[in-house]
Amino acid sequence: MTDDTTTTGRLTGQNLVVGYDEHTILDGLDVVVPDGSFTVIVGPNACGKSTLLRSLSRLLAPRGGQVLLDGKDVKGFGGKEFAREVGLLPQQSIAPDAITIIDLVSRGRFPYQTMFRQWTDADQAAVDFALRVTRLTDLSQRRVQALSGGQRQRVWIAMALAQETPILLLDEPTTYLDLAHQLEVLELCTTLNRSGTTLVAVLHDLNQAARYATHIIAMRGGDVIAQGAPSDVLTADMVERTFGVRSRIIDDPESHTPLVIPLGEGAVSFDEVPGDTATLRASKS
Repeated sequence: MTDDTTTTGRLTGQNLVVGYDEHTILDGLDVVVPDGSFTVIVGPNACGKSTLLRSLSRLLAPRGGQVLLDGKDVKGFGGKEFAREVGLLPQQSIAPDAITIIDLVSRGRFPYQTMFRQWTDADQAAVDFALRVTRLTDLSQRRVQALSGGQRQRVWIAMALAQETPILLLDEPTTYLDLAHQLEVLELCTTLNRSGTTLVAVLHDLNQAARYATHIIAMRGGDVIAQGAPSDVLTADMVERTFGVRSRIIDDPESHTPLVIPLGEGAVSFDEVPGDTATLRASKS
């Protein structure tokens, strides 16, 4: 396994045992989120990527082991206290009926509200900033339900930004978005990361992970197969062991990051295809 044993971070998982009902997904898993990184978790479906992210965010309590923030078990944090440190963009987000963009984004300030501290100039500044960087200022009075998929995703990201957490977790933030909106979200993540936010995202596209991540965690079957810088982790051997796909890794001429080229296995013979293939054979003659 490719690993940097010197990696340190505020958010870690130690000997995690996590699952649903009687089914264990993660069994004795150790993970470190490097401070200041844009960490991307990759792997095949049902390998434990989202389960790991949900554990780090406290949405899913481990059966064994612990998630630590600054060396303290996250179970020991109060809800608002933890929410001021770690933000989450879940895989599926549902907005209340008829809520406007600005109202939803303003909910990101909830962790800072108390009986004695209501809305302040600092809260307004955080919301204004979140709307501005997600390019939603001019749309702020529109209802979230009336937006396109890409716009709605930007609203949820804006709410997470308004929370002003130093660590932000994003579970499949580009799913169901077209290519232009996927790149828009990832460019925004890069901007946030360069401004000092530590990000962890689950992505399915290896080449997007290679281009945007500073740290990659590759998983399969609930285990970490490799972790480290994209140039170290994304090898043909790792791709085959993780995804069962033969590939060639070349230098991306645009970003100079690893580019994964899947290798074809050759055309399938019609004689190998079950069923009546006479018509297909005739069309090839």
